[in-house]
Amino acid sequence: MFYVFSKQKIYTYVVSIITVVILFCIAETITNKEQTFEASTNNSKLLPIYNVETNENKVALTMNCAWNADDIDSILKTLKENNTKITFFMVGDWIEKFPEATKKISKEGHEIASHSNTHPHVNNLTYEQNIEEIEKSNSKIEKITGKRTQIYRAPYGEYNNTVIKAAQDKGYYTIQWSLDTLDYTRPNRRTNVG
Repeated sequence: MFYVFSKQKIYTYVVSIITVVILFCIAETITNKEQTFEASTNNSKLLPIYNVETNENKVALTMNCAWNADDIDSILKTLKENNTKITFFMVGDWIEKFPEATKKISKEGHEIASHSNTHPHVNNLTYEQNIEEIEKSNSKIEKITGKRTQIYRAPYGEYNNTVIKAAQDKGYYTIQWSLDTLDYTRPNRRTNVG
């Protein structure tokens, strides 16, 4: 059996092969661009949770416990009188200094969450150091209350991808706030909300 090729047939085959090769190269380029875009999207800035969508009219109140416990009894009394539960973000060192206050807060039914172990500037810490800060605090919470938390608030409201990734990888939700009373800027004045 013999195949006879004319110049026209050879030209048609060559053009067809070149077209297939070009189309294959274009498809490969598009795929690589999509992968590059996906990789660059994955490197975007991670964000903490500022609020959550709900159909209910609710607000989440939180308090950071990092310095003293002078007002804890007054705060708990006010919360109880108003049938209100809040989340207390506690520093591990604070828990060690004020274990009785931590027990009272837990006993009253308030949520206790991690606010780090030593209240450092977490943006300056490595991934491993961030995990250590969260885990040590959570261990102290568990020792006093018998419960572990899945919620974390970084000190000073700081965060970057390392901070949030460290928390996420250990199963924590990083929580921020959407409204700040700035009461810590007036430490000797009482803030009346009402």
